[in-house]
Amino acid sequence: MFKKWRLTDRTRMLLKLELALTLPAVALMAFSIWNLKHFQRDQAIEAAYQRDFTHVLKIAESKSWMKANEYLVPVRKEFPSPQDKDVKGKLDRLLEDHPELDYAVLYDKKSNMFVARMTNYDRSQDFCTFIQMDFNDLQSWMQSQAAMYTEHIRMMGEKGEEPVIFYGGWEWKKDKHVYTNESLFVPAGTAKDEITIGIVSFNPDYLQKTFFPGIMKDVLNSKSNAFHQDVNPPAMMIHPYRDNTVWVTSSNWEGEKGEVDYQFSNVFQGMVWSIKFPGTTIADISAKFMRSNFLILGALSVLMLGGILLSYRNISREMNLARLKSDFVANVSHELRTPLALIRLYAETLELGRITSKEKYQEYFRIIREESERLSALINNILDFSRIEAGRKEYEFKETDLSELVRSTLDTYRFQIEQNGFAFEENIAKDIPPVNVDREAIARSLLNLVNNALKYSKDKKFIGVNLYRANGSVKLEVQDHGIGIPPAEQEKIFEKFYRCGDPLVHNVKGSGLGLSLVRHIARAHGGDVKVESAPEMGSKFTIALPLDPSVRQGTAIA
Repeated sequence: MFKKWRLTDRTRMLLKLELALTLPAVALMAFSIWNLKHFQRDQAIEAAYQRDFTHVLKIAESKSWMKANEYLVPVRKEFPSPQDKDVKGKLDRLLEDHPELDYAVLYDKKSNMFVARMTNYDRSQDFCTFIQMDFNDLQSWMQSQAAMYTEHIRMMGEKGEEPVIFYGGWEWKKDKHVYTNESLFVPAGTAKDEITIGIVSFNPDYLQKTFFPGIMKDVLNSKSNAFHQDVNPPAMMIHPYRDNTVWVTSSNWEGEKGEVDYQFSNVFQGMVWSIKFPGTTIADISAKFMRSNFLILGALSVLMLGGILLSYRNISREMNLARLKSDFVANVSHELRTPLALIRLYAETLELGRITSKEKYQEYFRIIREESERLSALINNILDFSRIEAGRKEYEFKETDLSELVRSTLDTYRFQIEQNGFAFEENIAKDIPPVNVDREAIARSLLNLVNNALKYSKDKKFIGVNLYRANGSVKLEVQDHGIGIPPAEQEKIFEKFYRCGDPLVHNVKGSGLGLSLVRHIARAHGGDVKVESAPEMGSKFTIALPLDPSVRQGTAIA
């Protein structure tokens, strides 16, 4: 049954805001129609400049594609095939002869060959780590995709196209944008029935300091450039997609943003080229004719701005809610699919009877159990988070023996701790009195902290859990010797969905809800959670729970 619509105070306010926005808009539209014939000439001038700018940027894309292919011609000729006796040596010599490359890879499906070599020039440890990560991704990716790309490359050659596939994209390394580009081709001498791929990667510094500055100079001085004889020739700049951070500029570039952007879509995907006149804009060329019109439009724009400001407070809340939902779905959807996919895979394998070894049976059952537990924990976290965001989270505070609760919780997790090779210490003081807490919530907080210690530890595998009294409260500590947390991020980690910038954190599955829930649970109990940590020195999380129930603020509903 539908509710009868009525004019509420909120509806009246929205109608007033709509009227405040509509009246200036109608006036602006009427003025624009009346003044349209006066704008026609100026629009034609601006449109012509924009067309010429776009044409120049298309020339830049074409020259970039041609130069990249020309550069790869000798590389493809020198590239080894799987039949060569010294593949590694040939790849090393190739990299020596072409210092513009970072690494070279040869993959052959038939012989299951995967040979990857990086340049021998002096490189930092971070560089070697990044390259090794690329090798690991490529090796996994080639096993499933090499056949498709080999066929596609050969079809390109049959059509008279350059038989090379380029993949490029932006990465954030050491607080700056870096553009990486990989080229895939079939090495010379490869039989038609063989699935073999050669891969080389351009050095980002070479692209930034040599390749693209050369392209810009060539394009701006080219006779095909409509502006090459201008007194004030245009300037060019490259920036990442959806980010105006300057990456490469021509020598005459000024400022930050260009007037016309053009996104490359062929060889250097995700790269945006901008162009403009230094010291002026297209609009300035016809400024005298436009000035009087802009003054009138500016006055009307002020009226519209007033209406927009009135509506801002109402729509901001809806925007925040929509953004929250989007973030939630994006962070959690992958986490739900991964354990379900593993459970289904191993269950189907067992159902089909393909496993004959008893040890394998036990291993598959263990994996299914662990993934089920991980899925259950994730769902519990999501449900708690959903109740918290909706303001419906309820806690059942009962007098609880915290010592017994901590021991029993850790006992259920002890097998997983030991299976992962962790040394474990448990220190529970004998003078812990009963405390009014929500048993399930405190247990979940402890498991979230222990699980984080399991996931974010490298070689120093240690977990310590301490329970003791101090300053009128009971403190529960979880300590590890893991990767640690930088000081600048120690407060942010308790925000929902936030994850540290350490590469290990991004390689480990997680929704970013665990620590946010721990803080909410602790504060709902009248306490708080703190962290003491340093990079590579481990972390210590401490939950403080007050002994006096009156300290707890509010009700049992969060």
